[in-house]
Amino acid sequence: MAIELDNSFIVPVPPEQAWDVLLDVERIAPCMPGASVLSISDDGNEIEGQVKVKLGPLSLTYKGTAKFTDKDQGNHAIAIEATGKETRGAGTASAHVQASLKPDAAGTLVSIHTSLNVTGRPAQFGRSLLPEVSGKLIAQFASNLQALIESDSAPAEAPAAEGGDASSEAEAGTAAPVAVKPATPAPKQEESLNAFKFVVVPVLKRVIPVAAIGAAIAIIIRKLTGRGKAKKS
Repeated sequence: MAIELDNSFIVPVPPEQAWDVLLDVERIAPCMPGASVLSISDDGNEIEGQVKVKLGPLSLTYKGTAKFTDKDQGNHAIAIEATGKETRGAGTASAHVQASLKPDAAGTLVSIHTSLNVTGRPAQFGRSLLPEVSGKLIAQFASNLQALIESDSAPAEAPAAEGGDASSEAEAGTAAPVAVKPATPAPKQEESLNAFKFVVVPVLKRVIPVAAIGAAIAIIIRKLTGRGKAKKS
């Protein structure tokens, strides 16, 4: 099944800084639920990795490679070719991804166009659900990425001096303590992409109201029919 997907998200830093952040694949990989990097080529253009997906009792693991086919720093545009295969199945996935970074009032707008082709069990999700799944997945990635960037931008705190302030230490010929920035915490990552909440829950949200309305109409019709029979008798 082939499908075209368009997604976007905001990175709370200027395009120049966002460019460096988004190209640091090993560091931002934990921001994507279920994704992990296995190896990166010496030039940083080819990445081997895996993605774990869970749908109820069904667990899938894809292994594959992603390769940067274009890095246009002047225009802040990226192109990626990715392929993957189920480790315990015949399903495959391939994608051509084009991403561009544009200045935005909130920082940088990242726009992504993906040409996706999947075979096997995930193809059963259907064309109508995959855009919704990808949109929620990108939103979660963006939220984790923002938390990572904000933790990097947090001001450093100098440890409190013991037995006096900085001025007294200076008078005594002792250097003031150097501000030490705390280590950046790793983004909180789900062990696997739980597609249940991305696929089943949205479907239920759409189906349940329709079913409730249908049930209400059926009850009204039944009551009206019952009254009609009572009058005839």
